[in-house]
Amino acid sequence: MVPMTTRVEIDHRRATEQPAGEPLRGADRHPEKAHRPDNPIQRKPAWIRVKAPTSPVYRETHALMREHKLVTVCEEAACPNIGECWSQRHATMMIMGETCTRACSFCNVATGMPKPLDTDEPRRVGDAVAKLGLQHVVVTSVDRDDLADGGAFHFAETIRAIRAAAPGTTIEILTPDFLRKDGALEVVVEARPDVFNHNLETVPALYPTIRPGARYYHSLRLLDRVKRLDPSIFTKSGLMVGLGEKRIEVLQVMDDLRSAEVDFLTIGQYLQPTVKHAAVDRFVTPDEFEDYAKVARGKGFLLVSATPLTRSSYHADRDFAQLRAAREAQLNARAA
Repeated sequence: MVPMTTRVEIDHRRATEQPAGEPLRGADRHPEKAHRPDNPIQRKPAWIRVKAPTSPVYRETHALMREHKLVTVCEEAACPNIGECWSQRHATMMIMGETCTRACSFCNVATGMPKPLDTDEPRRVGDAVAKLGLQHVVVTSVDRDDLADGGAFHFAETIRAIRAAAPGTTIEILTPDFLRKDGALEVVVEARPDVFNHNLETVPALYPTIRPGARYYHSLRLLDRVKRLDPSIFTKSGLMVGLGEKRIEVLQVMDDLRSAEVDFLTIGQYLQPTVKHAAVDRFVTPDEFEDYAKVARGKGFLLVSATPLTRSSYHADRDFAQLRAAREAQLNARAA
């Protein structure tokens, strides 16, 4: 019997022409960035440095991922929280393949032409969630612009498979933007995830260089549309800072998200994956993050996580419990 865990996020990526579980390396991951000049990687300040993972539970989690032939975002995105999360048997994973069709300048996920979808994947995800005895699961994916629906039906099938295999598990999804995929969002929302997360990532002025394949106002409308389709679903979005944005621009994004009735905001420090990725403009201090958190709470978000090491799915199980409690408190206050 596997011990009860509280969070795993599912990813069945496979590295092309490499053993399962081994991520693509070097230029193979980002051929579109090979021609770019190098951006030296700055030394991280003390508040961002983390200890190397040495916990026995970390090694157990690593072994479990390999046993199930899963490839994790924790590894491929070089997440700074991997030691902490894996030591609690929390691993962040993705569906719909190992290759993304976008080429965002901040992201370490491999880019290129993906393989066809694995139609058995939703069942395997559901089986894995049930076997692990999870209370909360986060499912994310690569962008699949090559698919007519952007992968919406695959997302919905995965949600349904988890519901069937583990009916007591709450489900959080972190989706692509489904740009120019009419009807895709409705398919996902109809499957009724508990949390719908789509990250704006950065301020509008930086989209041309940081997130060139996306459109800021489309992403904002996506989040707004979720609430209009099903107000019971929690919505969530995240920002990276340290890319050259101005404070006033971050505050405007907060206002935009609240106009779309987004419930939960995450803000974390951008960390440069390789010399070919966008350079860190500066390291935002912990005091500045606390200031962002206070301002965001004042704007009406049910929950805010803003620290240098905050990532979209960091502590997702705990945060979901807090989200539910915050909504209940809000509803009770309105009824009083």
